[in-house]
Amino acid sequence: MPALSLTTPAAAQDVLPEIVVSATATETPREQVASSVTVITADDLARYQQRTAADALSMVPGLNVVRTGGPGGSTAIFMRGTNSNHVKVLIDGIDAGDPSKPNGAYDFANLLTSDIERIEVLRGPQSGLYGSDAIGGVISVVTKRGSGPAKLTGSIEGGSFGTFNQTARAAGSQDNFDYAFNVAHYRTTSLPVTPLNLLAPGQQRNNDNYDNLTYSTRLGVRASDELAFNYVARYTDAHKGFTGDDSSNWPGPSFPEKLQSTTASRDFLTRTEAVWSPLGNFSSTFGFSYANQWNRTINPNPDFWVSSFSLGIGPPSSYRGERTKFDWKGVLDAGYGQKLVVGAERQDDKIGTDSSGAYDLFGNYQQLWKRAGTGNSAGFVELQSEFTKNFFLVSNVRYDDNDSFGGHSTWRIAPVFIVPTLDTKLKATYGTGFKAPTLMQLYVDGPYVVANPNLQPETSKGYDIGFEQPLFSNRVSFGSTYFNNQIENLIENTTLSGKWTYDNVGLAKTSGVESFVSWQATETLRFRVDHTYTHAIDQTTDQKLRRRPDNKVTMAAIWNPVERATVSATVLYTSSWVDYDRFGTTLLDAPSFTTVNLAASYEVDPHVTVFGRIDNLFDKKYEVPVGFLQPGFGAFAGVRVTN
Repeated sequence: MPALSLTTPAAAQDVLPEIVVSATATETPREQVASSVTVITADDLARYQQRTAADALSMVPGLNVVRTGGPGGSTAIFMRGTNSNHVKVLIDGIDAGDPSKPNGAYDFANLLTSDIERIEVLRGPQSGLYGSDAIGGVISVVTKRGSGPAKLTGSIEGGSFGTFNQTARAAGSQDNFDYAFNVAHYRTTSLPVTPLNLLAPGQQRNNDNYDNLTYSTRLGVRASDELAFNYVARYTDAHKGFTGDDSSNWPGPSFPEKLQSTTASRDFLTRTEAVWSPLGNFSSTFGFSYANQWNRTINPNPDFWVSSFSLGIGPPSSYRGERTKFDWKGVLDAGYGQKLVVGAERQDDKIGTDSSGAYDLFGNYQQLWKRAGTGNSAGFVELQSEFTKNFFLVSNVRYDDNDSFGGHSTWRIAPVFIVPTLDTKLKATYGTGFKAPTLMQLYVDGPYVVANPNLQPETSKGYDIGFEQPLFSNRVSFGSTYFNNQIENLIENTTLSGKWTYDNVGLAKTSGVESFVSWQATETLRFRVDHTYTHAIDQTTDQKLRRRPDNKVTMAAIWNPVERATVSATVLYTSSWVDYDRFGTTLLDAPSFTTVNLAASYEVDPHVTVFGRIDNLFDKKYEVPVGFLQPGFGAFAGVRVTN
């Protein structure tokens, strides 16, 4: 089926989502969607006991998740071989990309799952609907609403690596008002991340630690039959202790630093919207979103060139990014199987950072606070057409007018045909995409980096074509999709007068095949297997792109031995890929790896559930990326209580 949960239930229509939203920006029956979409539900997250979004996304076909060590490490997602900043990330409709980051990508390091209702992973170029960043695709996260009588839920979990997690939730609805309040605390105190063979002789390893406290709320009010208001807010306060790298004697050998560095992150996301439906076939949504993302890193090691002649402890560096967005979307059901979606938006980004500086006439480093900003206005039109009960077509076009580089148009077309009697779904998409240069790339100079205000956006053309076949009343289903992307004007580092700068000089091609098989073996046992083959090439050097494995296989099994018990198992195989060593000096092939996770839960009564899991069952030692160990064998257990 096109919108696939990570599970495969006996009656697919009973558990798999009936609709998807991200593919068309409206609720659309899944059989009408041509795009490749994976849907991860709250039930999936609970069943596999995945505490972070990065853990859940690692099982999705077409994605490669790269995290520097364990929880809290910088986390990038490569979709269908494209760059990590080619993925648009939305959290409750808020564009969560960080404008203060050099590449502008969203870092999944701190996104916990306790309040998440569903994650939709939409693959393929989507700029015709979503604008900048959506070259590889879109990841849309939606949090839980409150409904029904007031319910209080709490959980506690502990285990390996000094893990101690807690969650609390109060949610419900009354008359025309619904509410949900959530608190989640995630902590690990001792996680080995630095490989011992990289340490200097006699150096001791400092294990990483991580502490994340996330608050979120979701409120809704129906003022009348025609008017409703929604509000969401999310605040995360996270702290990470990690081991950085000492490169002060470059071009000589580098080593991990002796003293532990710390990073503090504070992210605040909020959105308010009004939904007005004056007519039965027309609705308007007016929204305002605000994002404020801040982080500060302190390095206590005396390996920074505080002057041209001596090393010392460098000043803390901080980044702050702000994004405001006003948007409007109108949906008109025109009848005769035609639905029109139109939208307009205005987005403004600002950054401030003291991470850059310059050396004065006396050779002393002077830290500078630099600011930059830009904005973008856009409009889009989409037509969803149901020509027959077997033939559907979605087409859209969008125009963006960016304050920094001017106008840019993108579009997409996506037909679906369901073969009568056989129920074979034939699907295809073709679309264009673009990625705007970041504020750091455009305007922020450093002691060794020169910004380039003349940068143009990266652009892409991509298509996919595939089929999906259900059998035996959906007890068995399988399918395959071929994808192909051509990306031009990639922004890469070049040299200018002895310093680094940026220029539109890159060219890449990514292609591959995503395939799946799902099987309901019995009423209590079900399986699913996904395979992704990716071929990602830098066409300027004819070399493989880094951190894109050729093959990825995921397998999932769910067993319900008794009505109240659930047992699940997942297997992740990742083939070798090209990467630099930790210090960026040697290009090598990272070895393949296979990990196995187990999870089980038992409902003692309607109010108490006990659960436990084992991660990396066979204690596989592997590095992702190279130079950063991933967690070994870990055992965890806990209890969840509901009133």
